[in-house]
Amino acid sequence: MAATLAYKDVEVGTELPAQTFPVVRSSLVKYAGASGDFNPIHWNEKFAREVGLPDVIAHGMFTMASAIRVVTDWVGDPGALVEYGVRFTKPVVVPNDDQGALIEVTAKVAVKLDDNRVRVDLTATSAGQKVLGMSRAVVQLG
Repeated sequence: MAATLAYKDVEVGTELPAQTFPVVRSSLVKYAGASGDFNPIHWNEKFAREVGLPDVIAHGMFTMASAIRVVTDWVGDPGALVEYGVRFTKPVVVPNDDQGALIEVTAKVAVKLDDNRVRVDLTATSAGQKVLGMSRAVVQLG
């Protein structure tokens, strides 16, 4: 695959299509199995509360991976991702109900770089709180 966007067609300030990602407890169990991260704060409500959390929380890397989908979907090729970094600011609290939590992600082109690359800045929130800070990705465009 290759990026379907041309560098010349992208401008600073371009807003990427926003996306919302639902998170339920079963998502966390599946992620734990795939990642090998079975920390009980991600699946055991009693344990999470005992260590001072409001409830079970999503894995930070799960949250990070969900957010970057906005960029890889926009580019059209996950392999176009060159760099990606975030700071974890707040946890995504996942209640034990049919609703779970939502991770809401917006993004926009912040800088056009050399070599047909652009930096995209992302904003990820859940329950009205910013859950990722300094969330930035660099992608290689065509």
